[in-house]
Amino acid sequence: MKKTVSLTKQGKQDLEKELEALIARRPQIAERLQIARSFGDLSENQEYTDARSEQKTVENRIGEIEEILKNAKVISNTSHNKVSMGAEVTVTLAGKRHKYSIVGPVEADPLNGKISDKSPIGQALMGKVVGDTYQLPNGNKGKIVEIN
Repeated sequence: MKKTVSLTKQGKQDLEKELEALIARRPQIAERLQIARSFGDLSENQEYTDARSEQKTVENRIGEIEEILKNAKVISNTSHNKVSMGAEVTVTLAGKRHKYSIVGPVEADPLNGKISDKSPIGQALMGKVVGDTYQLPNGNKGKIVEIN
C-alpha cells in the first residue's frame, strides 16, 4: 500500500528542482568514474571509491525524490482563519514571536521555520485560530498571533 505524501506547492517545486540538479550531476560523476578507472588498481584507488560513493548517494536521493513526487498530494491552505497544512502561523512562546510554516514531514526543516504537522508544535497548533492559546508537551504555553 502506497503512502500519500503531503507537500506544499513550494515544497513540490523545491523537490523537482533538486531532482533536476541531481540528474544533471550524473554525467560529471560518470566522467569522474571513468578517469578514476584509468588510474588502474581499483582496490586502492581512493578517487574511484569517492566517485562511487557520490554516485550511490546521488542515485539514492534521486530514487527517494521520485518516490515522494510519485505519491505526492499537493496541499494548499484554503483557510486563513484556522491553522492547517500550508498555513504560515505567527505565535508567541516564552515572550518571543516565532513564525512557522506548517508542512508535511517530508518538507519539515525546523531551523528554517518549517514545522511538520506531526511534530509536537505542529500538533499543538493544528485547528487553532487567532487568539487561541496552545500548550506544548513540555508544558510551555503560547498564543496564536496571526495566520496567513
